[in-house]
Amino acid sequence: MAATSAPSALDRWFEISARGSTVGREVRGGLATFFTMAYIVVLNPLIIGTQPDSTGRYLGGGTAPDLAAVAAGTALVAGVVTLLMGAVANYPLALATGLGLNAFLAFGVASLPGMTWPDAMGLVVIEGLLILVLVLTGLREAVFRAVPPPLKTAISVGIGLFITIVGLVDAGFVRAGSGTPLELGIGGFLAGWPTLVFVVGLVLTLVLMARGVRGAILGGIVVATVLAVAVEAVAHLGPRTGADGSVADPRAWGLNVPALPGSWVDAPDFATLGHFSLLGSFERIGWVTVVLLVFTLLLADFFDTMGTVVAIGAEGDLLDENGNPPRMRRILVVDSLAAAAGGAGGVSSNTSFIESATGVGEGARTGLASVVTGVAFLLTTFLAPVVSIVPYEAATPALVVVGFLMMTQVKGIDWADFEIAVPAFLTIVLMPFTYSISAGIGAGFVAFVLLKVARGRARAVHPVMWVVAALFVVYFAIDPLKQVLGVA
Repeated sequence: MAATSAPSALDRWFEISARGSTVGREVRGGLATFFTMAYIVVLNPLIIGTQPDSTGRYLGGGTAPDLAAVAAGTALVAGVVTLLMGAVANYPLALATGLGLNAFLAFGVASLPGMTWPDAMGLVVIEGLLILVLVLTGLREAVFRAVPPPLKTAISVGIGLFITIVGLVDAGFVRAGSGTPLELGIGGFLAGWPTLVFVVGLVLTLVLMARGVRGAILGGIVVATVLAVAVEAVAHLGPRTGADGSVADPRAWGLNVPALPGSWVDAPDFATLGHFSLLGSFERIGWVTVVLLVFTLLLADFFDTMGTVVAIGAEGDLLDENGNPPRMRRILVVDSLAAAAGGAGGVSSNTSFIESATGVGEGARTGLASVVTGVAFLLTTFLAPVVSIVPYEAATPALVVVGFLMMTQVKGIDWADFEIAVPAFLTIVLMPFTYSISAGIGAGFVAFVLLKVARGRARAVHPVMWVVAALFVVYFAIDPLKQVLGVA
């Protein structure tokens, strides 16, 4: 009988064999995750890099947008914190600048009278440090453990639907309609070569998965990207939006125009690093407004991460019998540091990305996948032209496929139990319909507590759930509270 070779140091450190994975799967999973979230390197500069603060200055301190610096900073911070997640927490979870949070900073914070971009980033640092305190004191973990397992399942399913609609909308397969909130393609019909690229990528990925081909998701992205480059070389479609942000050609590419770059390597500019003022906002807008803004950032960041961590763990079969992931404390510590690092890097709060589910769907089960993703982000600071090759339409089929995989968990919810079914339903449907993970989680938590009280079972509600539900009530009523307090 042949002797079994001892696992390598790499295998032992990341528990690769113990979690039923291989180095090849982890590498494929890490790359798949990177390609499905690399869009943030392009998208984040377009959101926060093009918006001046109240003084007319842009990120980096200049009087004109510096998108290259914002892109380099975005990739650098994402690479560092994702590496930390992999090496320290050993979890297949990637982090980068959070969408929604960056828009809130750009349009709801930096534009306030007297505010500057350094002040806005200072609030992000404060928010990240506060979350870190909650983690180190055990409060954040206590909240995590207090959530009933069926609600955790509903969070995973809701996020699956959320990333599905994100993928469909980003690809232009589903769009805002004339007279309807959404419609198929343009005027109810599929139109344009980019939509064809999306359909080919989606069909190819599903066929490869049906035939049990390893690397199906990553393979779909690569093939769709090659097709997109060929289509652009022949048709010369260009971008969907013009320089002023208006739609120039609805049949063109959604974000990146897939063309081979003239230069594959470019020296990074890290002008945004350290561009923050920790306490400047208190003097400019007052402590009441600061507290409300930080509270809004904290809640959104706090519960987006909780939902994402559970969803990734459920998809990878990494959760224990109570629905909790391994090394949860380390995961939450890294995530908290990432929020502060995003502010210190001048690129907005970094948070866990649900696109990590793409890598898990590809077979990733350990932090090695995150290390691969992190290294890819660091290389992106030099290889930004390469990232710009992959258009939305080639990457988003992966989101739809992963959304399906996450949707299959819905069978774990007891739909005959009214006290669970209604909160679960609200959690699931409000995430895609409001474009907010936090809104879905908050509605589910509040409904859970209300129904328990209505049925005379208030004592069955965990004390932490009472507190969290109350906080979400404040979160949903933040604008009326501002008016009552006389805060802008």
